[in-house]
This record gives sequence, C-alpha cells and structure tokens, in this order.
Amino acid sequence: MRWSMPALRQLAGVLGLWMALASPADATLGLTELPADARSGPLTVFYPAAAPAAAVRRGPFALDVAVDATLVAGNRRLVVISHGSPGSPWVHADLARALVDAGFVVALPEHFADNYKDASDPGPASWRRRPAEVSRSIDRLGADPRFAPALELDRVGMFGMSAGGHTALTLAGGRWSPSRLLSHCQQHLADDFHACAGPSLSLSGGPLDAAKLGLVRAVISTKLDDAQWYVHPEPRIAAIVAGVPFAADFDPESLSQPTVALAIVSARQDRWLVPRFHSDAVLQACHSCVRLADLPTGGHGALLSPLPPELPKSIEALIGDPPGFDRAALVPGLNAQIVEFFKRQLLQPPR
Repeated sequence: MRWSMPALRQLAGVLGLWMALASPADATLGLTELPADARSGPLTVFYPAAAPAAAVRRGPFALDVAVDATLVAGNRRLVVISHGSPGSPWVHADLARALVDAGFVVALPEHFADNYKDASDPGPASWRRRPAEVSRSIDRLGADPRFAPALELDRVGMFGMSAGGHTALTLAGGRWSPSRLLSHCQQHLADDFHACAGPSLSLSGGPLDAAKLGLVRAVISTKLDDAQWYVHPEPRIAAIVAGVPFAADFDPESLSQPTVALAIVSARQDRWLVPRFHSDAVLQACHSCVRLADLPTGGHGALLSPLPPELPKSIEALIGDPPGFDRAALVPGLNAQIVEFFKRQLLQPPR
C-alpha cells in the first residue's frame, strides 16, 4: 500500500495524540521481535506498552511482558544493548526493564554467529561485524512505523557487556587490531588466559598446563595475524556504558578522548577478563571516562540478569557469582546507576 503525505501526517497525528494520553509510569514492559531480514539478524525490542503483561517463555527464561502490545510514549530515546559471546537478549531483561520503566525503548540485536543459537564464529570475526549490527538496529527502528514516530535518533545510548563491551568501545571511538591482541597474549597468556584461550580450557597448576599454553600459543599465532586497525564511527550514539569489556586489543591512545560520554563497569573477581588488562586499562588511558561501578565481589557474569540456568561447568566457573556476591542486593542498584547515566547524558541538553 502506498501512502500519500497528507495521510501519513494524519496517521502520525493520531498516533501522537493516542500516545500522549498514556503515561509511561503506568506502562507495562512491551516486547516485540523483528525477524531477520536480508541485512540483519533478529532484533528484540523492549518498550513501554499499553496492555497487561503476561508470562511468556523464551528458552529457559520466564518473562512478564506484553507481547506486540501498543507502544506508550516514553522519553523518545533509544538504548541499544550488545550481548556477550555467545549471548542472548534475555540475560539483559532486568536492565531492559529498568530502562523501559524510565521511558526508554531498548533494542537488542542478535549478533551473527556469536549468539546462543549459533556460536560458530566468535572473536575478532564477530567483533568486526558487531558495530555495524548495532548501527543497523538503529536504522531498523528509524524505519519501523511503530517506533519511528516515538523516537529521536540523534542521541542514542548503547550498553555492551564482555564482547558487547568490545563493541561499545569501538563505537566510542576506539580502534583495535587482532595483532595487538596477539602481542598481549604472547606477553600475558598465563595471567589473562581465558581472554586468549576462551572458556573451554583452564589452567589448573598441574603438569598439563605447559601443553595447554603451548597449544593456545600455536592457535593464536595463526588466528590473530591480522595487523589491520578496525574502527566504526556512529555519530548517532551519544552515551555508552561498557560493562566488563574485552579491551586488551585496543590502541589506548584511541580511547584517551572518546567521541561520546563513556562509563565503565568493572568487577574485581572477573576471571574471564582480568580487570587490569581490560576495564582498568581503559580507565587508565581515558581522560574523560567515568567508572560507573567497580564491584569488589562481582565476577564476569555480574551484569547478566537473570543468569542463564544449568550452565556447563566450564562456563559456570567463569560467569557464576563468586562467594560473597549478593546478587539480589547489588544488581538492582547497578541497573539504576546505568539508567541514571543514560538519563543524564541523553535527556538533558548536550554541553
């Protein structure tokens, strides 16, 4: 169907009037899932909705949402969330709910071949694709008749965790290279083992460790021989939170003055991405970054909420909560800090 401009204006006016009558404070958590198209994978969208919520399941997760309900007018700002490897939208549902309660629309792209359904191509290959997948998520909502009238896309927020944090740092103006990661791993392989080797191998202090280190060195010497620098400018993004980001392959100088307001969340008990090589290194290089939170008892999975159930033991050891981490007490407050950061950066006039 082809729409005339007068008809489109009339439709937009009706939508605007309806949305103005609803209050985001009274809204429920809406959920819609845009299917994959020729250029993008599936896109999950949470938003303020004008319908009762009901229990639905997505894999092992139970969500209380209003599926495909009518959008309620919020604060007109979008936040894109980039999941980790091999993540899903559902492990960020609690943060998405907190953002929606504050009036944001939240979009979560499924990163190609680096997600819970297909984990066949993680690492640098995925890191090259991910920033463009975030940009296409913004494009899709800007072209969607349900969301376009309710959003202003000149100042978008972005949150990324782990590999999604790598995406976040790229979108903040950082440049990275696989060969820089190779150099890091050659120097610090035993101290930052899982960043270099992934979760499938672990060092135990036993006699097999030498063989494991030798195997990893042999593999990464061929996989990380690309000396090219990678960047991805995205002028629509104005504020970023990078949670426990993978960062050892970034040129520190490229993050000394980020192109956006950049906040970092770190976790002292992170065994997957040791803070001194990743989040701490970013904060040391960056002159304008904010350490939004530093969780003394938090592990790599502290920002996942809810945590996936029934994890393999190798993954559970890396993202499960360390002793002393009070998830119920700490995660809601952390989500509130992230929401407040985006409210300050996106809802007030830029300085």
